[in-house]
Amino acid sequence: MIPDKPLEGITVVDAASLYAGPLTAMILGDFGAEVIKVEHPEYGDALREFGDSDEELSWKWVNRNKKSVPLDLHTDDGQDIFTDLIGDADVLIENFRPGTLERWNVGWETLSDVNDDLVMVRVTGFGQTGPYRNRPGFGTLVEAMSGYAYSTGQETGPPTLPPTAMADSVCALHSAYAVLMAIYWRDVHGGSGQYIDSAILETMFGVLGDQVIEHEQKGVDHKRSGNRSSRTAPRNTYQTKDGRWVAISGSSPSIAERILRIVGGEEVATDERFQTMEGRLEHVEELDSIIGDWMSDHTRAEVIDIFEEHEAAIGPVNNMADIFDDEHFDDRDAIIYVEDDDRDEDMAMRGVFPKLSATPGSVDHPGPEIGSHALEVITELTDRTPEEVHRLATRGVTSIGGEQDD
Repeated sequence: MIPDKPLEGITVVDAASLYAGPLTAMILGDFGAEVIKVEHPEYGDALREFGDSDEELSWKWVNRNKKSVPLDLHTDDGQDIFTDLIGDADVLIENFRPGTLERWNVGWETLSDVNDDLVMVRVTGFGQTGPYRNRPGFGTLVEAMSGYAYSTGQETGPPTLPPTAMADSVCALHSAYAVLMAIYWRDVHGGSGQYIDSAILETMFGVLGDQVIEHEQKGVDHKRSGNRSSRTAPRNTYQTKDGRWVAISGSSPSIAERILRIVGGEEVATDERFQTMEGRLEHVEELDSIIGDWMSDHTRAEVIDIFEEHEAAIGPVNNMADIFDDEHFDDRDAIIYVEDDDRDEDMAMRGVFPKLSATPGSVDHPGPEIGSHALEVITELTDRTPEEVHRLATRGVTSIGGEQDD
């Protein structure tokens, strides 16, 4: 029987914390993989206490579809159970500092001997090798070190960090597709398991591909330019009459010509300064002034209607309230509502994407209470009895939460 989801039958052990590793596992879980979340019995994943709230909101969406099986990997019993779980797993995702799992006797050499089909994703800030390998790695640090922050922000302002977990998200996407490549090689081409060295720094650095080649070939240093671009004009955000904002990009000649005609009629559309991309970039100050003045005379709704009427590319600068009210986001299920046992109402979270026509992903439940699947998973996937699991819980090797029968 053909499964409903593409990754049904794949078992993933997620022993990572915070964002990059758990996001990798979330992506796989959205599309059918069984994800066993290994976290500390007392503290859990640090994401449970992330932010200024005690409501575990970040935890709820990043760890959706997962089963919580706490294990203290400092203990012999915790290591033994972990090894047993890996024996039946397809994928392990971890983000401890290099060498940590080896000190706990559950490193790659040990686990690959137990399961030679294992695909092990090792997510760190700087990779398993190199001078920085032992540094603590967080997305914020690599967003700075990668060159991203240096080129982001206003020209006269400071380097600017993104307000979201951008580097972790980029790394998670790279890691997820690396897992699928490794599984394809293993299962289709008769290969073996392998480990994946996924460094947040490198995946974020990869976003700046154009800057790499241009620096080497032309000596270009992409300094901050606000919302402008060194390649495209007009390209900026503009404030409208009602204090809202819109973004436009004239990256193709036809779109640029339509924008010019909208904001200045025939006079601006035929102005010699603006006939080529090179000319528009050279005279970007004058061009932005013309566009900005026109925008300030119209509300955002008026601007969007006029641009859409003339088929000129434009996008409103949405806040989250705008997005929740946007019919396109709604039609595409970009926001979904998931039943949560901790609340009387369903919980909104980002949807599942990309969309597969035959085997779409889905969300069954938000991130679970710590230990809510410990009894079920440990007794099913190892030879330990419910009584043994309860004894291990009293010793702090694991913890049992939720409604679990003996």
